[in-house]
Amino acid sequence: MMTQKQKTIAIYAFPLVLLNIPLVGNLFSKEVNWSPSDFLIAGVLLFTSAFLINLVRNKIKKQSQKVMICIFILLALALIWIELAVGIFGSPFAGS
Repeated sequence: MMTQKQKTIAIYAFPLVLLNIPLVGNLFSKEVNWSPSDFLIAGVLLFTSAFLINLVRNKIKKQSQKVMICIFILLALALIWIELAVGIFGSPFAGS
């Protein structure tokens, strides 16, 4: 069983692991072309989501509410990420 501290460390370590994937791709492939600002934006999005999930995990008592709020946070993260990557909504800051 994981302790509270171990769960918190795991929540904040996950964004670091995810950010290492494009970093390795940048180093070894020409197809992955992330600029420092791309890493900064991705880091802010991922660590903000991790912070919000950790906050929900610590403050909300009902398990069903925790799950629903965390799903909403992850859905919002996915929609923002997709918009920045390919521009599904056509906003001014959309990618490509």
